[in-house]
Amino acid sequence: MNNVENILVVQTAFIGDVVLTLPLVQALKEIFPQAFVDIVVTPRAKELCANHPSLRETIAYDKRGSDRGVRGLFRMVKSLRQKNYQLAIVPHRSLRSALLAWLLRIPVRIGFDKSSGRLLLTKTIKYRHTIHEIERNLSLLGGLEVEILPKDLPRLYPSSDDCKVVDKLLFDFEVGHPEKLVALAPGTIWNTKRWLKERFASLAVNLDDAGFEVMLIGGKEDEQLCDEIYKLSGSAHVYNVAGRLSLLQSAELLRRCKTLVSNDSAPMHIAVAMRTPVVAIFGATVPEFGFGPAGEFDAVVEIKGLPCRPCSIHGGNKCPITTFECMNAISYEQVFEKVKEVVKRSKQSASLK
Repeated sequence: MNNVENILVVQTAFIGDVVLTLPLVQALKEIFPQAFVDIVVTPRAKELCANHPSLRETIAYDKRGSDRGVRGLFRMVKSLRQKNYQLAIVPHRSLRSALLAWLLRIPVRIGFDKSSGRLLLTKTIKYRHTIHEIERNLSLLGGLEVEILPKDLPRLYPSSDDCKVVDKLLFDFEVGHPEKLVALAPGTIWNTKRWLKERFASLAVNLDDAGFEVMLIGGKEDEQLCDEIYKLSGSAHVYNVAGRLSLLQSAELLRRCKTLVSNDSAPMHIAVAMRTPVVAIFGATVPEFGFGPAGEFDAVVEIKGLPCRPCSIHGGNKCPITTFECMNAISYEQVFEKVKEVVKRSKQSASLK
């Protein structure tokens, strides 16, 4: 496909899914350096793609708001039609995503065989459950009959203004040791993927005692939870910054941290994109779904061998058997030891470079 000038990637799932799609975007730009690559994402994810050198444009599709329904879909088609795309890659497996590419009459439309809109695609690739999501997305390049590039990690690009905001935040909080930051991301949409707030608070105290400065991060929806953890910790070196930073500003803060402790949620993937080691806590879900942290020094804390686990691909609002053992059985001591291990390994590696 030497005549490709404009490429469209469609990924309107969650923020973490968008981050895990970026290696595909990066590979497309490497394979077709002369082409322009655009991506369609949700409005909240749009800012995360800003400044990315592999992208020409990030297009917000508000599928649950102003672009909802058939009228919204056709408005999106009308706005994109003049782009004259020759190739569409559709890692999102919804009917709407495939329909958008079909309505745009893009000649080559590649997606997964598990897509609800697979009949609207010109080529489908087998969805392999046993590999990481980054590799799954990269496997879509097999529909182009080009060499699939080695697994790459996503990259994000906070601006100089984002860096200044983080500088000011740390100054305002009077953080005494910014070189010893650790981030905790206790929030998630799904309750059964959420480690107990009391454990996060106890972990924060342990980290403080070990000489770390602890940043509680998240969106506006996580402010209350982070405030409860902050109060439970009672520590002078624990700071609640949830709701105070944009996504790219949060990425810049994560870049400065020694590690991130997170549930199975978007901050985990953002940290990977900033090359910050991750300690990920998995409860209702399992890394084998392909959504675990993908960095060199990343680690997972989980209770293996539970017959009830995993209970679903996303988790849920309540434990189906009411025990919530997958999270209750994970102690803050376990996570603290894993943090120390991850920080030590990454520090040793850095000293050898």
